[in-house]
Amino acid sequence: MNKHKPTNRMLITGNEACGEGAVKAGCRFYAGYPITPQNELTAYMSKRMDEVGGVFIQAESELAAINMVFGASVAGARAMTTSSSPGISLKQEGISYLSGCELPAVIVNIMRGGPGLGNIAPSQSDYFQATKGGGHGDYRIVVFAPASCQEMMDFTSHAFDIADRYRNPVMILGDGMLGQMMEPIAVDGAGETKDNARHTKKWALTGCKGRKPNIIRSLLLKEGELEKLNIKLQKKFGEMKKNEVKYETYKTEDADVVIVAYGISSRISRAAADRLRKEKIKTGLFRPISLWPFPYRALKSLDKGKTKFLTVEMSAGQMVEDVRLAVQDDKRIQFYGRLGGAVPTEEEITEKIVNMAK
Repeated sequence: MNKHKPTNRMLITGNEACGEGAVKAGCRFYAGYPITPQNELTAYMSKRMDEVGGVFIQAESELAAINMVFGASVAGARAMTTSSSPGISLKQEGISYLSGCELPAVIVNIMRGGPGLGNIAPSQSDYFQATKGGGHGDYRIVVFAPASCQEMMDFTSHAFDIADRYRNPVMILGDGMLGQMMEPIAVDGAGETKDNARHTKKWALTGCKGRKPNIIRSLLLKEGELEKLNIKLQKKFGEMKKNEVKYETYKTEDADVVIVAYGISSRISRAAADRLRKEKIKTGLFRPISLWPFPYRALKSLDKGKTKFLTVEMSAGQMVEDVRLAVQDDKRIQFYGRLGGAVPTEEEITEKIVNMAK
């Protein structure tokens, strides 16, 4: 008789699920700074790091937090930091440094309304910052967009593996609604966690007794040296584009209208698609899960020549630019968005598509 690992179910917020995913992945270093609406995540990590023998630091600032993660990653630890929109802005220089030094780390953004201090309501207006590179230099980071508490845990855990695989930062892009909402999630193998895997990182700075010293730096002043690094990085980013594309389709096989939405907007859009089907308007949903690399080819494959596309975002329209690049026909692409922390409703999306169908 086969024995299966026990599956525990927990009622948990998205923020807490993200933290649990990190712990399960072997994260043993967390540095963060309080900001709403991700404070539950920081609080959760303060408890869990103590329970698993990890390190928790409430840093004096976002700048300090990202640089502490840099130090922990250099030493071979699986490290994470989290924040919300303006806090992530402060971390951008550090994210560029991590990429330039080829250091793995997981950064979580629970987005809130902006620009500026904005408000503490959910938003998706950091898409450009996450996918186009908010820091300096020719770098890229893999960006995953969960749409449920279960995915907040699963994708965060997966992000650590991707970060280590490519020696590169990975971002989890959520929003205030997803972070604050509560859902039951399945936790397989309760109580089991991955080892830190420090011994597998031969490049880490762990002391050079018995081996040549490792050198990790991004300041390269000799002629041609920095270009050589950049060429190497671009090859790595090319591998990410080939291997790390993730997406989900829903009722798109015969769809005359395809909604393109990610995160919490995709859940609302899915309900709108079901309602429109009842009204005899063939509607489907395309949900990008990896925002970078964006699933251009997969989205283009849904275009039957007359297919209409509606991009739904909690922003002024940022992902819609990638949808246009995929479909390459502006006349059949429309956008619906809510701004400054407002959330689109199922009724609003339905009305928009009814008008499109006419």
